[in-house]
Amino acid sequence: MGKLAIVVVDAEDASLRGLAGELEARYGAHYEVVARASPGEALRRLVELRAEGASVPLVLAGQSVQGGSGAAFLAQVRECYPTARRGLLVAAWPPASAAAPVGDTAALGPIDFYLPRPQWSPDERFHRAVTASLEEWWRVLGGRFAPITVIGSDRSARTYQIRDLLARNSFPVSYYRSDSEEGRAALERLGAGPAGGPVVALHPGRVLVDPSSTELAEALGANVRPGGREYDVVIVGGGPAGLAAAVYGSSEGLSTGLLEREAFGGQAGTTSWIRNLLGFPGGVSGAELAVRAYEQAWLFGTHFIYGNPATSLTEQGNMRVIGLEDGSQVRGRAVIIATGVSYRRLGIPDLESLIGVGVFYGASTVEATAMAGKQAFVVGGGNSAGQAALHVSKYADHVAMVIRSGSLAAGMSDYLIREIQTAPNINVRGDTEIAGGGGPGHLEYLQLRDKRSGQTEQVPADALFVLIGAQPMTQWLPEEVGRDQWGFILTGPDTGARWTLPRAPLLLETSMPGVFAAGDVRLGTVKRVASAVGEGSVAISDVHQYLDPAPAQLQTS
Repeated sequence: MGKLAIVVVDAEDASLRGLAGELEARYGAHYEVVARASPGEALRRLVELRAEGASVPLVLAGQSVQGGSGAAFLAQVRECYPTARRGLLVAAWPPASAAAPVGDTAALGPIDFYLPRPQWSPDERFHRAVTASLEEWWRVLGGRFAPITVIGSDRSARTYQIRDLLARNSFPVSYYRSDSEEGRAALERLGAGPAGGPVVALHPGRVLVDPSSTELAEALGANVRPGGREYDVVIVGGGPAGLAAAVYGSSEGLSTGLLEREAFGGQAGTTSWIRNLLGFPGGVSGAELAVRAYEQAWLFGTHFIYGNPATSLTEQGNMRVIGLEDGSQVRGRAVIIATGVSYRRLGIPDLESLIGVGVFYGASTVEATAMAGKQAFVVGGGNSAGQAALHVSKYADHVAMVIRSGSLAAGMSDYLIREIQTAPNINVRGDTEIAGGGGPGHLEYLQLRDKRSGQTEQVPADALFVLIGAQPMTQWLPEEVGRDQWGFILTGPDTGARWTLPRAPLLLETSMPGVFAAGDVRLGTVKRVASAVGEGSVAISDVHQYLDPAPAQLQTS
């Protein structure tokens, strides 16, 4: 990857020397530490580093620097290195009067996180924040040894699907276009010849040609079949609610199985940066959160079954039986449905035919990093759409957010709105909808309709990221599991006349006794990561009561 640099700016000489020494001692073997007293000197060095082809993963600045504020300097860093992580240095225990300005600065977007100044040497609290930030940069930008190589075409939807699947499951991947010199050399070296689809090479030598997702999962060592086991509780879905239920269930002694069809973390796992999650003052990426939750559940003993979607649910005595796509079954004394939601489709045939080749449902990290010098569009007015626009804007020349309402205020958190308003290359097109689009084998243009005037405008577009609405993933469920008109699952008192037992349903129990629902798939839930995690834990409490009822717990109605 070439030269790597960490840049730090501070107005006080003693503080700057201390910071430089602390960084040099810990990271000097791999990073050039650039310490400057003034923003002007630091910006000149950043320009030089860019001309030298160097990468700058991290820039730190004190709250006060020569001639202005550290936040203002960090905002300028974006012009040279838009992907650099930007941290504001604060006192180890800032006074209450400083809390609001720091919070406002983070919300306005010039900084990615703040961290306490080192108080002694070595100060592991300081280094924990630095290391976490560097790790996030490496996760997104790559450059480490990649045990998986994908060779395919940029105009192949299947190539995109494979790369996206691997990225969402946090596998480091090297990618070569099949028509590039590197791609042709790799195909020859692997003996794959002119392949009929994407080629996946796994270290230390296994080669798969156009593999299915299940074949790829098996090759990577994942369990794709249940193996005849019976569980106390089976969880369907590996998003925040499902993973939380797995952690609590397995840690409390329940034999726990979890089915995930695609990628752990659900929609939250595709979120570039979550700022408002309790316990993460500097924020956390959805992918990192998903990996941590997966590891936690695995360490407690959860048995994962991957890439084999649930297709049916039936009662057999005191067991609940889930049928899988390959014809096998999973049996459990209780079931928690945590399948979440998917983004609603645009329903425009010309754009549906370009999914994976310019049109993407969700915020694809694979495609976001390929947006350098391009025009991207994001459709949607919720938090997920806002986070996607901010992430894509780090790479694209220009990002346009297309929303049907007049402003973002109706569906987006205030901190995200303020970040979008201050981003120099994002604009919001209100009262606008996608009317059409197309291109020969790849998206090249969109048609935008002004809802007020009805006029349609054709604009060039390299990518369209669609994050609209919520479609609950409940089509596979039987009639016995009651749902509303949109497919969201009814639980507890909402089951109404569908509930037939003499006892009252538990809080998260569906109209099929012993089957529970948690997270976004449930009617009336709050669409937040924290609430999904909470519901996952509550669902396990309900499962305990169901499996071991006591008179005070399961009262008759």
